[in-house]
Amino acid sequence: MKTETTTALPVSKYAKLLELGKLVTITGAAQLIIQLIGFVSAVIVIRLLPTQEYALYTLVNTMLGTMILLADGGISTGVMSQGGKVWQDKNKLGLVIATGLDLRRKFAVGSLLVAVPVLLYLLVHHGASWLMAGLLTVALIPAFFSSLSSTLLEVAPKLTQDIAPLQKIQVHTNILRLILTSLTIFTFPWAYIAIFASGLPPVWANWQLRKTSSRYADTKQNPDPAISKEILTFVKRILPGAIYYCASGQITIWLISIFGSTTAVAQVGALGRLVMVLSIFNVLFSTLIAPRFARLPNNKRVLLGHYLRITAAMLLILSLLLAVVWLFPTQILWALGPAYANLHTELFLNIAGSCLGLIAGSSFSLYTHRGWAIKPVILIPLSIAAVAISAYFLDISTLRGILMLNICVAGFEAVMHIVFSLLMINKVTTTE
Repeated sequence: MKTETTTALPVSKYAKLLELGKLVTITGAAQLIIQLIGFVSAVIVIRLLPTQEYALYTLVNTMLGTMILLADGGISTGVMSQGGKVWQDKNKLGLVIATGLDLRRKFAVGSLLVAVPVLLYLLVHHGASWLMAGLLTVALIPAFFSSLSSTLLEVAPKLTQDIAPLQKIQVHTNILRLILTSLTIFTFPWAYIAIFASGLPPVWANWQLRKTSSRYADTKQNPDPAISKEILTFVKRILPGAIYYCASGQITIWLISIFGSTTAVAQVGALGRLVMVLSIFNVLFSTLIAPRFARLPNNKRVLLGHYLRITAAMLLILSLLLAVVWLFPTQILWALGPAYANLHTELFLNIAGSCLGLIAGSSFSLYTHRGWAIKPVILIPLSIAAVAISAYFLDISTLRGILMLNICVAGFEAVMHIVFSLLMINKVTTTE
């Protein structure tokens, strides 16, 4: 019996590693295709839209991201946390997701009421007519409403690690986006046309996600008040931080749109498209790493070991990426066209800030997937202090000053989230 036990364990570990390696390969390969297609679409938009139009395009897409975060408010993380407890039961998992979908629809109303007036003001502030501002706002509606359910419908396949269908949907979505963008922008080089064209494929993707999710979760159920209460309890803890996070995550765009020029807004937006390569790591993380971390037992040694290995791997990979950017800025900027060819230093600063932001976001994702949250009375004052102190010493009316501010803020948040993660893991006492 001893011999059988000792040989079975390595085989079991080898099988798990083989399974993880297969998932990483599938997801990584799909994301390379997705990011390549997405990058081609982005370059087409950058090169064909005039600088003024691209600045408006940047503002709308930034606000769309903020609206999605506000409409979520931590609901998707709460659903993942609750779903991780019942992921093997189709009915119970479906009930959790159905409840999350109901909450998200309610949060979406508040998101629209807050975000739309701000977006209209910024668009007019940067030279758009009221008619154009209205068209741009309407153009983002398809992408916004499809996003309300897409992240929640991905919960079931992610928890069960049925990754291939998700990647297939994403590949097809980006192909459709490239086709629609190419067919429209060459004839109609206007920002609202580009935004509307890129917002239609997610509607199709949403329909496909519903079919995929239905294999593992029965979402055709009425919301459960008890589950809703549990999710909202978590949301109340995380919502103030999530609101601040969605503002600080786009701090370069917000500050440059208020204090800087329209050209600077376009430059930040164009450089932001080069950060798309980081989306590969972000998707790999949210698809493979965070759901598995949510499923880990409450064992301090297990949690700490996984957390340290994940963080160390991310630091190594992102350091190598920064080295490539430092060595080949001219070649990288070539893709954006001659209007942005002289932004060598700005490119490195932007990527460095984004890397720090990714490290902060990964730690934030890991501990919130365990149902932990920093108290807002601690998070927000400290973060605002970091922004205020950095802004005092930097010239935030310039592009370089804004990018340096982003590095300072992202660096502070990375340290804060890592320290909090370690403190919470150290408090774990239950073993399973």
